[in-house]
Amino acid sequence: MDALIAAAARALAAGDPLGALNRVALRDDAPALALRGIAMAQLGDLPRARTLVRAAARAFGPREAMARARCAVAEAEIALVARDLGWPERALVAAGAVLQAHGDRANAAHARYLVARHQLLVGQIDAAERTIAAPHPDSHLDPALPPPLRAAHELVVAGIAVRRLHGAAAQAALSRAAEAAAAAGIPALRAEVEHAHRALATPVARLLAGGAARPLRLAEVEALFATDTLVVDACRMAVRQLGASVPLARRPVLFTLARALAQAWPGDVPRDTLIASAFRTRHADETHRARLRVEMGRLRAALAPLATVSATAQGYTLLPQDGRPVAVLAPPAEQAHAAVLACLADGASWSSSALALALGASQRTVQRALDALAAAGKVEAVGQGRARRWMTPVPPGFTTALLLPLPVPGA
Repeated sequence: MDALIAAAARALAAGDPLGALNRVALRDDAPALALRGIAMAQLGDLPRARTLVRAAARAFGPREAMARARCAVAEAEIALVARDLGWPERALVAAGAVLQAHGDRANAAHARYLVARHQLLVGQIDAAERTIAAPHPDSHLDPALPPPLRAAHELVVAGIAVRRLHGAAAQAALSRAAEAAAAAGIPALRAEVEHAHRALATPVARLLAGGAARPLRLAEVEALFATDTLVVDACRMAVRQLGASVPLARRPVLFTLARALAQAWPGDVPRDTLIASAFRTRHADETHRARLRVEMGRLRAALAPLATVSATAQGYTLLPQDGRPVAVLAPPAEQAHAAVLACLADGASWSSSALALALGASQRTVQRALDALAAAGKVEAVGQGRARRWMTPVPPGFTTALLLPLPVPGA
Protein backbone atom coordinates (compact mmCIF):
# COMPACT_ATOMS: atom_id res chain seq x y z
CA MET A 1 0.00 0.00 0.00
CA ASP A 2 1.46 3.37 -1.04
CA ALA A 3 1.60 6.40 1.25
CA LEU A 4 -1.34 8.29 -0.27
CA ILE A 5 -3.68 5.29 -0.04
CA ALA A 6 -2.62 4.72 3.57
CA ALA A 7 -3.17 8.38 4.44
CA ALA A 8 -6.60 8.40 2.76
CA ALA A 9 -7.59 5.24 4.65
CA ARG A 10 -6.59 6.83 7.95
CA ALA A 11 -8.58 9.98 7.09
CA LEU A 12 -11.69 7.93 6.40
CA ALA A 13 -11.22 5.96 9.61
CA ALA A 14 -11.16 9.29 11.48
CA GLY A 15 -14.34 10.49 9.73
CA ASP A 16 -12.61 12.95 7.37
CA PRO A 17 -13.89 12.19 3.85
CA LEU A 18 -12.65 15.49 2.40
CA GLY A 19 -9.14 14.76 3.64
CA ALA A 20 -9.32 11.36 1.98
CA LEU A 21 -10.50 12.83 -1.32
CA ASN A 22 -7.68 15.37 -1.29
CA ARG A 23 -5.28 12.45 -1.51
CA VAL A 24 -6.97 10.10 -4.02
CA ALA A 25 -9.49 12.19 -5.99
CA LEU A 26 -7.44 12.06 -9.21
CA ARG A 27 -6.51 8.38 -9.05
CA ASP A 28 -8.37 5.56 -10.82
CA ASP A 29 -6.61 2.48 -9.50
CA ALA A 30 -8.72 -0.04 -7.60
CA PRO A 31 -7.79 0.97 -4.00
CA ALA A 32 -8.30 4.66 -4.80
CA LEU A 33 -11.69 3.99 -6.41
CA ALA A 34 -12.80 2.10 -3.29
CA LEU A 35 -11.70 4.88 -0.96
CA ARG A 36 -13.28 7.54 -3.17
CA GLY A 37 -16.53 5.59 -3.11
CA ILE A 38 -16.59 5.43 0.68
CA ALA A 39 -15.71 9.13 0.94
CA MET A 40 -18.60 10.04 -1.38
CA ALA A 41 -20.93 7.88 0.71
CA GLN A 42 -19.90 9.68 3.88
CA LEU A 43 -20.54 12.97 2.10
CA GLY A 44 -24.04 11.79 1.14
CA ASP A 45 -23.67 11.26 -2.63
CA LEU A 46 -24.87 7.65 -2.52
CA PRO A 47 -25.42 7.05 -6.28
CA ARG A 48 -21.86 8.23 -7.07
CA ALA A 49 -20.53 6.22 -4.15
CA ARG A 50 -22.14 3.02 -5.41
CA THR A 51 -20.76 3.60 -8.91
CA LEU A 52 -17.23 4.05 -7.57
CA VAL A 53 -17.35 1.01 -5.27
CA ARG A 54 -18.64 -1.18 -8.09
CA ALA A 55 -15.87 0.10 -10.35
CA ALA A 56 -13.34 -0.75 -7.62
CA ALA A 57 -14.71 -4.28 -7.30
CA ARG A 58 -14.29 -4.78 -11.05
CA ALA A 59 -10.79 -3.27 -11.01
CA PHE A 60 -9.56 -5.67 -8.33
CA GLY A 61 -8.41 -8.85 -10.01
CA PRO A 62 -10.05 -12.27 -9.55
CA ARG A 63 -7.21 -13.28 -7.23
CA GLU A 64 -7.93 -10.39 -4.89
CA ALA A 65 -10.93 -12.05 -3.28
CA MET A 66 -10.64 -10.23 0.03
CA ALA A 67 -10.54 -6.79 -1.59
CA ARG A 68 -13.57 -7.65 -3.72
CA ALA A 69 -15.42 -8.88 -0.66
CA ARG A 70 -14.67 -5.63 1.17
CA CYS A 71 -16.11 -3.71 -1.76
CA ALA A 72 -19.22 -5.90 -1.63
CA VAL A 73 -19.64 -5.04 2.06
CA ALA A 74 -19.20 -1.32 1.34
CA GLU A 75 -21.74 -1.47 -1.50
CA ALA A 76 -24.21 -3.28 0.77
CA GLU A 77 -23.93 -0.56 3.39
CA ILE A 78 -24.49 2.12 0.78
CA ALA A 79 -27.61 0.24 -0.31
CA LEU A 80 -28.78 0.01 3.30
CA VAL A 81 -28.29 3.73 3.92
CA ALA A 82 -30.13 4.45 0.65
CA ARG A 83 -32.91 2.12 1.90
CA ASP A 84 -32.49 -0.14 -1.12
CA LEU A 85 -33.79 -3.22 0.68
CA GLY A 86 -33.96 -5.37 -2.43
CA TRP A 87 -30.22 -6.10 -2.60
CA PRO A 88 -29.32 -9.80 -2.32
CA GLU A 89 -28.61 -10.66 1.29
CA ARG A 90 -26.88 -13.88 0.22
CA ALA A 91 -24.17 -11.90 -1.58
CA LEU A 92 -23.33 -10.06 1.62
CA VAL A 93 -23.31 -13.29 3.62
CA ALA A 94 -20.93 -14.79 1.05
CA ALA A 95 -18.66 -11.72 1.24
CA GLY A 96 -18.60 -12.01 5.03
CA ALA A 97 -17.62 -15.66 4.77
CA VAL A 98 -14.71 -14.78 2.45
CA LEU A 99 -13.49 -12.11 4.87
CA GLN A 100 -13.75 -14.48 7.83
CA ALA A 101 -11.81 -17.15 5.93
CA HIS A 102 -9.04 -14.65 5.17
CA GLY A 103 -8.78 -13.53 8.79
CA ASP A 104 -10.44 -10.13 8.37
CA ARG A 105 -12.63 -10.49 11.45
CA ALA A 106 -13.53 -6.80 11.62
CA ASN A 107 -15.07 -6.52 8.18
CA ALA A 108 -16.63 -9.98 8.53
CA ALA A 109 -18.37 -8.74 11.70
CA HIS A 110 -19.40 -5.57 9.89
CA ALA A 111 -21.01 -7.68 7.17
CA ARG A 112 -22.99 -9.59 9.82
CA TYR A 113 -24.23 -6.35 11.37
CA LEU A 114 -25.34 -5.07 7.97
CA VAL A 115 -27.29 -8.30 7.44
CA ALA A 116 -28.86 -7.91 10.88
CA ARG A 117 -29.82 -4.28 10.23
CA HIS A 118 -31.43 -5.27 6.96
CA GLN A 119 -33.36 -8.01 8.74
CA LEU A 120 -34.55 -5.54 11.37
CA LEU A 121 -35.80 -3.13 8.71
CA VAL A 122 -37.92 -5.84 7.08
CA GLY A 123 -39.22 -7.14 10.42
CA GLN A 124 -37.16 -10.35 10.74
CA ILE A 125 -36.32 -9.90 14.42
CA ASP A 126 -35.52 -13.55 15.23
CA ALA A 127 -33.25 -13.77 12.18
CA ALA A 128 -31.42 -10.58 13.20
CA GLU A 129 -30.81 -11.98 16.68
CA ARG A 130 -29.41 -15.21 15.26
CA THR A 131 -27.20 -13.27 12.84
CA ILE A 132 -25.37 -11.21 15.44
CA ALA A 133 -25.05 -14.15 17.85
CA ALA A 134 -23.86 -16.68 15.24
CA PRO A 135 -20.06 -16.53 15.77
CA HIS A 136 -20.21 -16.06 19.54
CA PRO A 137 -23.40 -17.60 20.93
CA ASP A 138 -22.18 -17.31 24.52
CA SER A 139 -20.65 -13.84 24.69
CA HIS A 140 -22.59 -12.38 21.71
CA LEU A 141 -19.66 -10.01 21.09
CA ASP A 142 -16.03 -10.44 20.18
CA PRO A 143 -14.08 -8.27 22.68
CA ALA A 144 -11.28 -7.87 20.13
CA LEU A 145 -13.47 -5.84 17.75
CA PRO A 146 -12.59 -2.14 17.34
CA PRO A 147 -14.85 0.51 18.98
CA PRO A 148 -16.84 1.37 15.81
CA LEU A 149 -17.90 -2.25 15.45
CA ARG A 150 -18.71 -2.59 19.13
CA ALA A 151 -20.98 0.43 18.72
CA ALA A 152 -22.58 -1.12 15.63
CA HIS A 153 -23.16 -4.35 17.55
CA GLU A 154 -24.86 -2.56 20.43
CA LEU A 155 -27.03 -0.53 18.04
CA VAL A 156 -28.32 -3.79 16.56
CA VAL A 157 -28.88 -5.22 20.04
CA ALA A 158 -30.80 -2.07 20.98
CA GLY A 159 -32.90 -2.31 17.82
CA ILE A 160 -33.86 -5.88 18.65
CA ALA A 161 -34.70 -4.93 22.26
CA VAL A 162 -36.88 -2.03 21.11
CA ARG A 163 -38.87 -4.26 18.78
CA ARG A 164 -39.32 -6.80 21.57
CA LEU A 165 -40.47 -3.98 23.90
CA HIS A 166 -37.55 -4.51 26.30
CA GLY A 167 -36.89 -0.92 27.33
CA ALA A 168 -34.25 -1.60 30.00
CA ALA A 169 -32.24 -3.84 27.66
CA ALA A 170 -32.43 -1.23 24.90
CA GLN A 171 -31.23 1.52 27.26
CA ALA A 172 -28.31 -0.61 28.47
CA ALA A 173 -27.27 -1.44 24.89
CA LEU A 174 -27.38 2.23 23.89
CA SER A 175 -25.25 3.17 26.90
CA ARG A 176 -22.63 0.64 25.78
CA ALA A 177 -22.94 1.96 22.21
CA ALA A 178 -22.31 5.51 23.45
CA GLU A 179 -19.14 4.40 25.24
CA ALA A 180 -17.88 2.61 22.14
CA ALA A 181 -18.75 5.56 19.88
CA ALA A 182 -16.88 7.93 22.19
CA ALA A 183 -13.84 5.64 22.07
CA ALA A 184 -14.09 5.50 18.25
CA GLY A 185 -14.00 9.29 18.00
CA ILE A 186 -16.16 9.36 14.85
CA PRO A 187 -18.67 12.25 14.99
CA ALA A 188 -21.16 10.58 12.64
CA LEU A 189 -21.24 7.45 14.80
CA ARG A 190 -21.78 9.50 17.96
CA ALA A 191 -24.63 11.31 16.20
CA GLU A 192 -26.25 8.00 15.26
CA VAL A 193 -26.14 6.79 18.87
CA GLU A 194 -27.48 10.11 20.15
CA HIS A 195 -30.33 9.90 17.64
CA ALA A 196 -31.17 6.42 18.94
CA HIS A 197 -31.13 7.74 22.53
CA ARG A 198 -33.55 10.52 21.61
CA ALA A 199 -35.83 8.06 19.85
CA LEU A 200 -35.88 5.84 22.94
CA ALA A 201 -36.97 8.80 25.07
CA THR A 202 -39.77 9.73 22.67
CA PRO A 203 -43.33 8.51 23.37
CA VAL A 204 -44.04 5.41 21.30
CA ALA A 205 -47.74 5.00 22.11
CA ARG A 206 -50.75 6.48 23.88
CA LEU A 207 -52.62 4.85 26.76
CA LEU A 208 -56.39 5.28 26.46
CA ALA A 209 -58.09 4.48 29.75
CA GLY A 210 -60.88 6.05 31.76
CA GLY A 211 -61.70 8.46 28.94
CA ALA A 212 -58.23 10.05 29.02
CA ALA A 213 -55.13 9.69 26.84
CA ARG A 214 -51.56 9.65 28.12
CA PRO A 215 -48.33 9.32 26.08
CA LEU A 216 -46.08 6.37 26.98
CA ARG A 217 -42.39 5.79 26.42
CA LEU A 218 -41.06 2.32 25.65
CA ALA A 219 -40.20 1.53 29.29
CA GLU A 220 -43.73 2.49 30.32
CA VAL A 221 -45.21 0.21 27.65
CA GLU A 222 -43.04 -2.62 28.96
CA ALA A 223 -44.27 -1.91 32.50
CA LEU A 224 -47.89 -1.89 31.32
CA PHE A 225 -47.53 -5.32 29.76
CA ALA A 226 -46.10 -6.62 33.05
CA THR A 227 -49.33 -5.75 34.91
CA ASP A 228 -52.57 -7.74 34.90
CA THR A 229 -54.30 -5.10 32.72
CA LEU A 230 -56.13 -6.41 29.66
CA VAL A 231 -54.52 -4.37 26.89
CA VAL A 232 -56.07 -3.95 23.46
CA ASP A 233 -52.91 -3.14 21.50
CA ALA A 234 -53.76 -1.00 18.48
CA CYS A 235 -50.06 -0.72 17.59
CA ARG A 236 -49.74 -4.45 16.86
CA MET A 237 -53.41 -5.38 16.43
CA ALA A 238 -53.59 -7.80 19.36
CA VAL A 239 -55.18 -8.27 22.78
CA ARG A 240 -52.60 -8.93 25.54
CA GLN A 241 -52.50 -9.83 29.20
CA LEU A 242 -49.57 -11.06 31.31
CA GLY A 243 -47.63 -12.59 28.43
CA ALA A 244 -50.67 -14.10 26.72
CA SER A 245 -51.58 -12.62 23.36
CA VAL A 246 -54.47 -12.99 20.92
CA PRO A 247 -53.33 -11.67 17.51
CA LEU A 248 -56.07 -10.04 15.43
CA ALA A 249 -54.03 -8.39 12.67
CA ARG A 250 -55.58 -10.70 10.06
CA ARG A 251 -59.07 -10.18 11.48
CA PRO A 252 -59.49 -6.39 11.37
CA VAL A 253 -63.26 -6.43 11.99
CA LEU A 254 -62.76 -8.36 15.22
CA PHE A 255 -60.03 -5.97 16.32
CA THR A 256 -62.21 -2.93 15.60
CA LEU A 257 -64.96 -4.41 17.75
CA ALA A 258 -62.51 -5.31 20.55
CA ARG A 259 -61.10 -1.79 20.58
CA ALA A 260 -64.56 -0.20 20.67
CA LEU A 261 -65.55 -2.38 23.62
CA ALA A 262 -62.27 -1.67 25.44
CA GLN A 263 -62.57 2.10 25.03
CA ALA A 264 -66.10 2.03 26.45
CA TRP A 265 -65.20 -0.28 29.36
CA PRO A 266 -66.71 -0.69 31.94
CA GLY A 267 -69.76 0.49 30.03
CA ASP A 268 -71.32 -1.08 26.97
CA VAL A 269 -71.38 0.01 23.31
CA PRO A 270 -74.68 0.35 21.43
CA ARG A 271 -75.17 -2.03 18.52
CA ASP A 272 -75.58 0.76 15.96
CA THR A 273 -72.27 2.30 17.09
CA LEU A 274 -70.47 -1.03 16.69
CA ILE A 275 -72.01 -1.54 13.25
CA ALA A 276 -70.95 1.94 12.12
CA SER A 277 -67.34 1.48 13.27
CA ALA A 278 -66.84 -2.13 12.15
CA PHE A 279 -68.85 -2.19 8.92
CA ARG A 280 -68.49 1.49 7.95
CA THR A 281 -72.15 2.13 7.38
CA ARG A 282 -74.41 4.77 8.89
CA HIS A 283 -77.70 3.00 8.33
CA ALA A 284 -77.97 -0.33 10.09
CA ASP A 285 -80.57 -2.89 9.07
CA GLU A 286 -81.35 -6.43 10.14
CA THR A 287 -78.64 -7.81 7.86
CA HIS A 288 -76.00 -5.75 9.64
CA ARG A 289 -77.35 -6.73 13.06
CA ALA A 290 -77.20 -10.39 12.09
CA ARG A 291 -73.63 -9.98 10.90
CA LEU A 292 -72.76 -8.20 14.15
CA ARG A 293 -74.04 -11.18 16.14
CA VAL A 294 -71.86 -13.50 14.06
CA GLU A 295 -68.75 -11.35 14.48
CA MET A 296 -69.35 -10.97 18.20
CA GLY A 297 -69.55 -14.74 18.49
CA ARG A 298 -66.19 -15.01 16.74
CA LEU A 299 -64.69 -12.33 18.99
CA ARG A 300 -66.05 -14.10 22.09
CA ALA A 301 -64.37 -17.33 20.97
CA ALA A 302 -61.07 -15.58 20.17
CA LEU A 303 -60.91 -13.78 23.53
CA ALA A 304 -62.12 -16.73 25.61
CA PRO A 305 -58.72 -17.22 27.35
CA LEU A 306 -58.65 -13.56 28.47
CA ALA A 307 -62.17 -12.08 28.64
CA THR A 308 -65.85 -12.51 27.91
CA VAL A 309 -68.02 -10.52 25.53
CA SER A 310 -71.51 -10.16 26.94
CA ALA A 311 -74.70 -8.86 25.32
CA THR A 312 -76.64 -6.07 27.07
CA ALA A 313 -79.98 -4.46 26.41
CA GLN A 314 -78.35 -1.75 24.28
CA GLY A 315 -75.33 -3.55 22.82
CA TYR A 316 -72.26 -5.40 24.08
CA THR A 317 -69.75 -5.06 26.89
CA LEU A 318 -66.29 -6.49 27.61
CA LEU A 319 -65.84 -8.45 30.85
CA PRO A 320 -62.18 -9.28 31.64
CA GLN A 321 -61.46 -12.25 33.88
CA ASP A 322 -61.38 -11.58 37.64
CA GLY A 323 -62.49 -7.97 37.13
CA ARG A 324 -59.11 -6.86 35.85
CA PRO A 325 -58.71 -3.35 34.36
CA VAL A 326 -58.88 -2.69 30.63
CA ALA A 327 -56.84 -0.22 28.57
CA VAL A 328 -56.23 0.57 24.91
CA LEU A 329 -52.69 1.10 23.63
CA ALA A 330 -52.88 3.35 20.57
CA PRO A 331 -50.18 4.69 18.22
CA PRO A 332 -48.69 8.11 19.13
CA ALA A 333 -50.62 9.69 16.26
CA GLU A 334 -53.49 8.09 14.42
CA GLN A 335 -53.76 9.40 10.91
CA ALA A 336 -53.95 8.11 7.39
CA HIS A 337 -50.81 6.28 6.23
CA ALA A 338 -49.19 6.47 9.67
CA ALA A 339 -47.11 3.33 9.01
CA VAL A 340 -45.47 4.95 5.97
CA LEU A 341 -44.70 8.08 7.96
CA ALA A 342 -43.23 5.95 10.75
CA CYS A 343 -40.71 4.44 8.31
CA LEU A 344 -39.79 7.83 6.87
CA ALA A 345 -39.32 9.27 10.36
CA ASP A 346 -35.76 7.89 10.49
CA GLY A 347 -34.73 10.64 8.09
CA ALA A 348 -33.45 8.29 5.39
CA SER A 349 -34.58 8.38 1.76
CA TRP A 350 -36.75 5.39 0.90
CA SER A 351 -37.86 3.96 -2.43
CA SER A 352 -41.47 2.85 -2.72
CA SER A 353 -40.29 -0.74 -3.24
CA ALA A 354 -38.26 -0.63 -0.01
CA LEU A 355 -41.25 0.73 1.90
CA ALA A 356 -43.38 -2.06 0.50
CA LEU A 357 -40.85 -4.65 1.73
CA ALA A 358 -40.63 -3.07 5.19
CA LEU A 359 -44.40 -2.77 5.60
CA GLY A 360 -45.36 -6.06 4.00
CA ALA A 361 -47.70 -4.23 1.60
CA SER A 362 -48.00 -4.05 -2.17
CA GLN A 363 -45.97 -1.41 -3.96
CA ARG A 364 -49.14 0.01 -5.50
CA THR A 365 -50.68 0.52 -2.03
CA VAL A 366 -47.52 2.22 -0.79
CA GLN A 367 -47.36 4.45 -3.86
CA ARG A 368 -50.95 5.63 -3.32
CA ALA A 369 -50.08 6.44 0.30
CA LEU A 370 -46.97 8.37 -0.76
CA ASP A 371 -48.93 10.38 -3.33
CA ALA A 372 -51.50 11.32 -0.68
CA LEU A 373 -48.81 12.30 1.84
CA ALA A 374 -46.95 14.32 -0.80
CA ALA A 375 -50.15 16.19 -1.67
CA ALA A 376 -50.51 17.04 2.02
CA GLY A 377 -46.90 18.28 2.18
CA LYS A 378 -45.80 15.61 4.67
CA VAL A 379 -43.26 13.89 2.41
CA GLU A 380 -41.29 14.87 -0.66
CA ALA A 381 -39.78 13.00 -3.58
CA VAL A 382 -36.26 13.32 -4.96
CA GLY A 383 -35.23 11.95 -8.34
CA GLN A 384 -37.17 10.42 -11.17
CA GLY A 385 -38.11 6.92 -12.30
CA ARG A 386 -36.28 4.05 -10.64
CA ALA A 387 -34.04 6.54 -8.82
CA ARG A 388 -36.93 8.28 -7.07
CA ARG A 389 -36.69 8.37 -3.27
CA TRP A 390 -39.10 9.61 -0.62
CA MET A 391 -38.23 11.37 2.61
CA THR A 392 -39.55 13.75 5.22
CA PRO A 393 -39.00 17.43 4.35
CA VAL A 394 -36.04 17.97 6.72
CA PRO A 395 -33.91 14.80 6.96
CA PRO A 396 -30.80 14.57 9.17
CA GLY A 397 -27.36 14.03 7.71
CA PHE A 398 -25.66 10.79 6.81
CA THR A 399 -24.80 9.10 10.09
CA THR A 400 -23.72 5.55 9.35
CA ALA A 401 -19.92 5.14 9.32
CA LEU A 402 -18.66 2.91 6.54
CA LEU A 403 -15.79 0.55 7.23
CA LEU A 404 -12.79 0.75 4.99
CA PRO A 405 -12.43 -1.78 2.19
CA LEU A 406 -8.70 -1.72 2.90
CA PRO A 407 -6.85 -2.30 6.17
CA VAL A 408 -5.59 0.80 7.93
CA PRO A 409 -1.80 0.59 8.38
CA GLY A 410 -0.74 0.44 11.99
CA ALA A 411 -4.31 -0.24 13.21
